[in-house]
Amino acid sequence: MGDSQTTLQELKDRMASFVRERDWEQFHTPKNLSMSIAIEAAELMEHFQWLTVEQSKSLDAEHLAAIGEELADIVIYSLSLANNLGLDLSRTVIAKMEKNIRKYPSDKVRGKSHKYTFYQESDGGER
Repeated sequence: MGDSQTTLQELKDRMASFVRERDWEQFHTPKNLSMSIAIEAAELMEHFQWLTVEQSKSLDAEHLAAIGEELADIVIYSLSLANNLGLDLSRTVIAKMEKNIRKYPSDKVRGKSHKYTFYQESDGGER
C-alpha cells in the first residue's frame, strides 16, 4: 500500500506490533529512540556527503533505494517514539506546520532561506 492508502495510525500500529512481538519495549525508551533517530539521520547524510548539489538531485535507482531505507529507519524510530510518548503525530505535525506558517510568513520569506529570527521585528524595525 502506498502513501495515499496508508494512515499514520496504521503505520504506528504495525510498528507497535513489531516491537511487541520481539519484546523490545524494554529497549524503546525515549532516550534510546531519539538517539536512534539521530544515528539514522547521520546514516542518511552519508549518502549525500560527497555529492555535488546536482548529483544529489539525479540519483540512480540503487542509490534511491538505499536512501529510502535510511529514511524509512528514521520514520520507523519516529513512529516508535510517538507510540512510546503517546503523541498523535497528525495533530503534532499540523500544529507544527501552523506554527511554521506564523514563523515564516510567505510574503516575507518567499525565495529566502534565513532562520525565522531574521524575519522578526527587532528594535522597532523590520529586517
